[in-house]
Amino acid sequence: MFSLENVCAVKREGAPLAIHPAKVKLCTGAMPGSAGRMTRWPLPAPMALALDQARLAAVEGEVPIGAVIVKDGAVIATGRNAPRAHHDPTAHAEIEAIRAAAASLRNERLDGCELWVTLEPCAMCAGAIVHARIARLYYAASDPKGGAVEHGARVFDQPQCLHRPQVYAGIGETEASELLRGFFRERR
Repeated sequence: MFSLENVCAVKREGAPLAIHPAKVKLCTGAMPGSAGRMTRWPLPAPMALALDQARLAAVEGEVPIGAVIVKDGAVIATGRNAPRAHHDPTAHAEIEAIRAAAASLRNERLDGCELWVTLEPCAMCAGAIVHARIARLYYAASDPKGGAVEHGARVFDQPQCLHRPQVYAGIGETEASELLRGFFRERR
């Protein structure tokens, strides 16, 4: 099991300072060539892992979307798009990760879990997030055409919504967007 403990502490005057795994933090100081200035925040480890899953999906000929589920600072499940490979239109990255996490926890409720995904979830995946009771959703790139969190159906804003996760958008947006654009550019 992948642990976030090593990436969730910042040293301040020699003493470790614990922070929430979702918080983006300065790990090593300035980026190369930045003359001592921080030019970019590092990706949180779960989003970096979700992007790795997206890259694997692309290699397999699937739309490059990846997902990771974290509970208590540890990765408990990953998923990537696989509708073509599984001959299953519901095999989105989020659904694959939710299924794996539920099996791992032996519980259909993923209370206290975080879902990290490289693209804004569609209506189906947003519905699954609601039913799984995911506590926090982090997504990289917005999806004005198919997204259903800040676009389209806005599932979590509906009065019928049974559960509303905390939502954080834009973490890793550049990397996820470039991955998607490159994938579709190659197919045109």
